[in-house]
Amino acid sequence: MFSHRQVWAAIDSLAQQHDMSVSRLARNAGLDATTFNKSKRVSADGRQRWPSTESLNKIMQATNTSLEAFTELMQDDKRSFAERFERLGLASGFGESGQAPFNRPVSIPLLGLAQAGSGGFFDDAGLPSGEGWDAVDFPKPDGESIYALEISGDSMLPLYRDGDRIIVSPTASIRRGDRIVVRTNEGEVMAKILVRRTASLIELESANPDHENRSVSLQEVDWIARIVWASQ
Repeated sequence: MFSHRQVWAAIDSLAQQHDMSVSRLARNAGLDATTFNKSKRVSADGRQRWPSTESLNKIMQATNTSLEAFTELMQDDKRSFAERFERLGLASGFGESGQAPFNRPVSIPLLGLAQAGSGGFFDDAGLPSGEGWDAVDFPKPDGESIYALEISGDSMLPLYRDGDRIIVSPTASIRRGDRIVVRTNEGEVMAKILVRRTASLIELESANPDHENRSVSLQEVDWIARIVWASQ
């Protein structure tokens, strides 16, 4: 069975193989140019949207791609996440914090930011609960609970771009200077740099100059997770 992420990643890979954007791929297949836009892949309430079999058939015909070849692209995405990690020399090394050793890849939840912000997907500890997400293979650090988030939009530039994946741990200790993800009680999800944490608030620095620094009362915070690795 293929995941939502794998199907969309295969479409992206198919476009790249033919030196096209996904918009041009859609147009060449006789589809609306926005058919494969990232904004079409997850609804506003966090529900996953899947491409239709008709649209997949059209892009395979337009690029002269067999079903077997397209299936291989989906398999490639499943493998590539752990392989990119290993190519960076991190499989038995360190994440962004430079602290946690990693083991062999295991399956971990993968959520989009829209899902993370919509609520209902996390327990009191800030860990994914229930169902409704994809999964990726990733080397799990000893003694930590982790999951993956996929960045959408440009609000987290230049640290993280649209489509980047970050591995976060809500159980890891955090300290000044760490990159963290914060979810507020109102459902806002943001990646920031921790400047200071007191008994009543956290001060956050924005890497993107278009977004201001923030001071957030701990009473307004739903959960905080440290970013331990990012695919860029």
